[in-house]
Amino acid sequence: MGYPRNKRISEEIKKIVSHLIMYDIKDPRIPSMTSVTHVDTTRDLRFTYIYISVLDSKADKNAIVEGLNSAKGFVRKEIGKELKLRYTPEPIFKMDESIETGIYISKLINDVNKDTKRDDDEEENDQ
Repeated sequence: MGYPRNKRISEEIKKIVSHLIMYDIKDPRIPSMTSVTHVDTTRDLRFTYIYISVLDSKADKNAIVEGLNSAKGFVRKEIGKELKLRYTPEPIFKMDESIETGIYISKLINDVNKDTKRDDDEEENDQ
């Protein structure tokens, strides 16, 4: 997405949807720790892909996406109110797994570093 206008529109949509999730959408399937991580809007402004993340590891991610999809009409209407565009893009919600993947990789690196340090300490004790 190398178009500055699309980037600006995507950032505005991110602000609007973040506010809606935090304050206006009252679906019990959507926990309070839901956040919008990234928004991609197509060049023709017909669709906007909204990537969300949830910090609660016990949360049912499919239910969260279903809850957001059930509020899709409301979200689109609010985006249309805030942004004066010829076409209001249709929101498509997707779960963003990058935070969980980053935490997992960080844990693996820490485990490898601990094992390496333990091996180095054992070699020093043997000498």
